[in-house]
Amino acid sequence: MFTEPKRRQSHHPMDLRDRVAQREKRFHHPDLTKLAGWKAMQKEADLPEGRADEERRWALRMGLTGADSIEDKSIPTFARGELPHFAGINTFLKAPYAEDVLEVANYDATVLGIPFDGGTTYRPGTRFGPQGVRKISALYTPYNYEIGVDLREQMTMCDAGDVFTIPANIEKSFDQISRAVSHVFSSGSLPIMIGGDHSIGFPCVRGIAECTSKKIGIVHFDRHADIQEKDLDERMHTTPWFHSTNLPNVPAKNLVQIGIGGWQVPREAVKVARERETNIITMGDMEKIGVDKTIEMALEMAWDGVDMVYMSFDIDSIDCGFVPGTGWPEPGGFLPREALALASGIAAEGICGMELVEVSPPYDTSDITALMGTRVIVDVLGALVSNGKMGAHKKFIDKPVTTPHGEFKGNRWSNDGPHKVGV
Repeated sequence: MFTEPKRRQSHHPMDLRDRVAQREKRFHHPDLTKLAGWKAMQKEADLPEGRADEERRWALRMGLTGADSIEDKSIPTFARGELPHFAGINTFLKAPYAEDVLEVANYDATVLGIPFDGGTTYRPGTRFGPQGVRKISALYTPYNYEIGVDLREQMTMCDAGDVFTIPANIEKSFDQISRAVSHVFSSGSLPIMIGGDHSIGFPCVRGIAECTSKKIGIVHFDRHADIQEKDLDERMHTTPWFHSTNLPNVPAKNLVQIGIGGWQVPREAVKVARERETNIITMGDMEKIGVDKTIEMALEMAWDGVDMVYMSFDIDSIDCGFVPGTGWPEPGGFLPREALALASGIAAEGICGMELVEVSPPYDTSDITALMGTRVIVDVLGALVSNGKMGAHKKFIDKPVTTPHGEFKGNRWSNDGPHKVGV
């Protein structure tokens, strides 16, 4: 009939100790100072900020000071620089536009658009890839929290605009592309190419190879082998590595292709890969051995006996559910996190140039393919900076090109002879 009196918790030291131990056992968390998130938070304090301040002052000088009602006095009347992300004339990551291409020598890296899809064998549209990538790149800041890198503060980059390609002529376009890439590479600036279909791989590599006597390896991310001699009787986007590995300083044994597989690998390409003894790591291989081991193997094979490594990243290497805007979509590709980790891991050892190809905005949805392409490029740049490899290619430029250039006089252009681009 009577309820038991409510028992109070003991405050005896031994009982308290037991309760604390139980509580810690149930709610134990790892030491926060060992987590990457905590370390990244601390690392940000060590990053410089001078260039951001300099950009804000430049924006006010170039874009007029803001209206009197604007409280933030760093905001100009006309949009200049990074902000706002939805405004401005887009270069890649809103980098300075090098209208005078002789100025690329002043920058650590130079972005080149290559709007060419004349090598496409199925869905065209990659000629709009550079525009699409530049447009969505405005969404990004130059700072990455996880790796603790601020590209604006720790490197310099410009956008040299697009190569003038010839839509109806593959070979003339190839000559234009090689000339543009060799000009940038000879200057000492790292060439970053945004395609365009994958046929541009050959003229891009050729542009670098002709500026050096040193040997070049290639790491190629793709679902397709792209190493047959011709397709539809031309050097299409299924052929770049056949012709690249014909170059005297680009050995086939140092071509490493990651992600190859599916139902879109022509047997003609497989025959060439077997004859030339290239290296293929399939998507299944990567899943079995893991990302870190894949990076380790790829680096070992690509760097074996060479001086530099070139990176070619085909956006269709990523599962088409994530990147619908491409010419040859293929299910079963990389997850985005895998692709970013792989590309960053390869770049961590240094590269002599890179291309991002096969982004086709007409088939894209909400710019997600172009955004993924942007992310690959900035992650590669971040890996180069964080590992101290930005500019590592410069010492191998022993045959810089000599290019004629025009001089503007009055109201017309005149050619005043060759201009040697040095390092």
